[in-house]
Amino acid sequence: MVWTLELASYLDDAPWPANKIELLDYATRSGAQKEVINNLLDLEDTDEPYESIEEIWLDYPTDEDFFYDEENKDF
Repeated sequence: MVWTLELASYLDDAPWPANKIELLDYATRSGAQKEVINNLLDLEDTDEPYESIEEIWLDYPTDEDFFYDEENKDF
């Protein structure tokens, strides 16, 4: 399973929390790329819904990943 920001963006408006079937249905209806569908098919079948993209893509970049600390900059 390989995620990119572009692929994950197809799930931005998904109906979170959602289980695998709901996410597949949403991705199909919204015209997501084949890679998104394939990634979702690779998810575990669980009874518990996924709360967000962070539970699917553990390395999903957050705002903190792009934070620039001006106090510690070196010139």
